Amino acid sequence: MNKIMNSIGQNARKAILNKIDTRTKNKILKRYALLLDKEKNSIISANQKDIKFAKKKGLKNNLIDRLTIDHKKLVGIKKSIEKIVKIKDPVDYILEKWRRPNGLTISRVSVPIGVLGIIYESRPNVTSDVASLCFKSGNAVILKGGSEAINTNKILANLFRKSLKENKVDQNFIQFINSKDRKIVDYMLSKMKDYIDVIIPRGGKSLVKRVQASSTVPIIGHLEGLCHTYIDKDADLKMAVDIVYNAKLRNTSICGATETILMHQKIIKKFCNPILKKLEENNCKIFGDHLIRKNYKGKIYPAKDKDWSTEYLSAIVSVKTVKNYKEAIKHINKYGTMHTDSIVTKNKKTANQFLKNIKSSIAMHNTSTQFADGGEFGFGGEVGISTNTLPPRGPVGLGQLVSYKYEIVSNGKIRK
Repeated sequence: MNKIMNSIGQNARKAILNKIDTRTKNKILKRYALLLDKEKNSIISANQKDIKFAKKKGLKNNLIDRLTIDHKKLVGIKKSIEKIVKIKDPVDYILEKWRRPNGLTISRVSVPIGVLGIIYESRPNVTSDVASLCFKSGNAVILKGGSEAINTNKILANLFRKSLKENKVDQNFIQFINSKDRKIVDYMLSKMKDYIDVIIPRGGKSLVKRVQASSTVPIIGHLEGLCHTYIDKDADLKMAVDIVYNAKLRNTSICGATETILMHQKIIKKFCNPILKKLEENNCKIFGDHLIRKNYKGKIYPAKDKDWSTEYLSAIVSVKTVKNYKEAIKHINKYGTMHTDSIVTKNKKTANQFLKNIKSSIAMHNTSTQFADGGEFGFGGEVGISTNTLPPRGPVGLGQLVSYKYEIVSNGKIRK
């Protein structure tokens, strides 16, 4: 295993020595999209093998849904690649340029990060999304997908490599680890810092926790998405009902789903029943504090302290009363995970205070937290969402997969 993994690392390092121009990058991505269409029956056939294995293994239905690729999902994957083609190449872009009195002309120029290691579970579309984003941003990528999707991941990665080969570009810009051996993840995390510049985990809490605990390589990612929607005293009722319903129930399993609703105490009587009734009617279990339970006429359970720090990832929500927006901010900064938090209000001053004072990587006003997504941001997709304090933060798309260096030019200047 050691020899194979080191060889993969060496191949990735060698690949990034090749600087690929934008025209060639886009040509390869377009060809990849065409190959996905051409080989759709083979992809779906490989995916059926994975689904059969997953069912035999006893995987939950929501994980099998994530794993499944059909004709409709393939169209979505192809469209994502086509969007990435249209986005401006983020490499070799002059971010800033200035001339100093000492005669130096200094440019800050974007450069690829290098080699990325992506460790992910269930979703095979991550293979195509990540490969496309990493390649367009000039990075090489080592992909380690979950055992439950190995056949689908393999064919998606091989088709990208085929597109690279056809265009006479080093295939090792994209490498997929075709093994179910779990020890490989540990090796990537602890023994490959000479080859991998950044590790990005995409998966459940246990995977991300394991990566954070073991990695000797820098990590971009998030452990939990404990997102909040705060309904202010100056909120519009219909807007609040629509936003909360979407933020919680559109897709309960994504990291951008709202897990806790905060309500200003002055609007409880008017807002509590319409908002929560719509959730309950759509099979959402509700935990509420004393004031919420007193005012809500439907079925509700007492909220405990642990509910304020629970990421449910299902049709369950906790609801809390706050005195004002300042208390809402305090609660979010205490219990939140710096992912995505939203305020619903017509008061622009209050909204501004909220946006500026919560620590979240994504702060929203009158918006569903479910928009926490690189595709929705216009990034063409994402390799993950980062809740790190240091950049990149939020959805990590093309523009976040680059670093920078300083290029300095002078006319023979020497320092006195």
